[in-house]
Amino acid sequence: MASSSPVKSASRSLIWLGIIVAVLVAVLGGGVLWGGASWMPKLGLDLEGGTEIILTPVLEGGQQITSDELNQAVSIMRERVDASGVSEAQVSTQGSDNIVVSIPGPLDDATRKRITSSSKLEFRAVLLTGAPSNTFVGQNGKSTLYPSPAPSLQSTPSTKPSNGSDTAYITPALQAQYDAFDCNSLKDGTTNVAPTGKPLITCDASTKYLLGPVEVNGADITNATAGMTQGQGGTTTGQWAVNITFNGKGASAFQKVSSRLIALDSPRNQFAAVLDGRVITAPVVQGVTDQPQITGNFTQESATSLADQLKFGALPVSFKVQSSDTISATLGSSQLLAGLIAGLIGLLLVVIYTLIQYRLLGLVTITSLVLAAILTYLVITILSWRIDYRLSLAGVAGLIVAIGFTADSFIVYFERIRDELRDGRGLVSAVEAGWKRAKRTVYAAKTTNLLAAIVLYVLAVGNVQGFAFTLGVTTIIDVLVVIMFTHPTLQLLASTRFFASGHPWSGLDPQALGAVYRGAAQFRTTASQTKIASSSREAAKRQTIAERKAAALVGSSGESSDPSDDGKES
Repeated sequence: MASSSPVKSASRSLIWLGIIVAVLVAVLGGGVLWGGASWMPKLGLDLEGGTEIILTPVLEGGQQITSDELNQAVSIMRERVDASGVSEAQVSTQGSDNIVVSIPGPLDDATRKRITSSSKLEFRAVLLTGAPSNTFVGQNGKSTLYPSPAPSLQSTPSTKPSNGSDTAYITPALQAQYDAFDCNSLKDGTTNVAPTGKPLITCDASTKYLLGPVEVNGADITNATAGMTQGQGGTTTGQWAVNITFNGKGASAFQKVSSRLIALDSPRNQFAAVLDGRVITAPVVQGVTDQPQITGNFTQESATSLADQLKFGALPVSFKVQSSDTISATLGSSQLLAGLIAGLIGLLLVVIYTLIQYRLLGLVTITSLVLAAILTYLVITILSWRIDYRLSLAGVAGLIVAIGFTADSFIVYFERIRDELRDGRGLVSAVEAGWKRAKRTVYAAKTTNLLAAIVLYVLAVGNVQGFAFTLGVTTIIDVLVVIMFTHPTLQLLASTRFFASGHPWSGLDPQALGAVYRGAAQFRTTASQTKIASSSREAAKRQTIAERKAAALVGSSGESSDPSDDGKES
């Protein structure tokens, strides 16, 4: 006998599910062999420990960091850590001015550099560049020679500078300070600090700079991306560039500065981006714009690095590393073991309930839960390898909660099948009709769970995100298992004699559900129904021919009548 359509469909679904599992195993196995992956997921800070870095602000005399600035710095630092791919990191405040960054597991050099070297970002016009010199560019723009050291040097401009590029800022005292400045002193972290309204002497990797006051703040950058430049006709030139997007305030300020700098001679036509008091780039202004593009001898890596520095370097104040220490797990393996035991107890209770309530049909629930657990483990482990996701105790809690949510889907489906059996359907038909009714409920419930997980993940931070993440992953896997395993399995079981006959141990016994299937869509009624039907037959035997005809007419018209209203034979 040829297989029915439901059986063929079920076989295809199970084959595809097997392929999905095999692909996940192959991906993870390939990662273990060649990609540095592990068969175990990475653990979070509370279960494994990691590195704790304490940052303290670098402030000028008398300057204080406000609570708003500190909170802004924490938010930016958290974005910076998340952008590096580190999961389950914690960023918090300590006291009234320090920031504590806790990273799970060993800390790689790239992440450490991102955290410790990226602080306050600002843009300043270039006044002088080059090696130390005894020359001084005076207020009239001409060079003046001073002996070294310069005698009685003027410390304040004789005339008030009109803009950030005005050489009136370069007093003899400032020139002497610039000449004597040693770029190696930048390691101290204090020699390159200056108020925003004053000039700054600093360096990059190869050049010394004298910069004007801050004219554009890094906090006004809304985005910075690396990409290929485009030539005429929209074709790419193969040259990497960094594109900067400012908010309204920053765009207006940059356009004003660029319109001034484009008319100046080198090096005063350069606009320097200063991060942590050090120049990270000082491009020449070649056009008036409010959304600039930085070009140069960039590679993809260097362009991306600069874009990240510009995007995530906009802290309100500069910070330096106060301490960096290795920390142990705050909860440890005992708490993880307790969580796993709680999950096993919950799973055991679900198994006992389903076996009592659904007999051998409960084995479908148990197998579905085992399959969902395998898929979840593979997905979490692969994500741990590819995006550095780390499983925290909150994430484990999300997995435990998912056991109940997953069991709900099976219960809804089984009860819909039972309802169809009570209505007189055969098992094969009941499985298909029950699935049509159940899947709408399952989809609605899982959509609600998934939306809740997404909202929680977006709005929350820290360990709560771990809970939301695992809840969202298990919700998607739950739907996949119900569609590709639970329903196809019931389609196959419905074609077996054991379940189709309504065996008492099948969990689908029609007699226990209120009706017994007899074939040809006929059902044997219960004892009470039989008694009522027997009384009706006895009454019908006592009816006259006229009464029977009248009853038949009423039945054919869909109306009810009482035989006692008609005349009776005496």
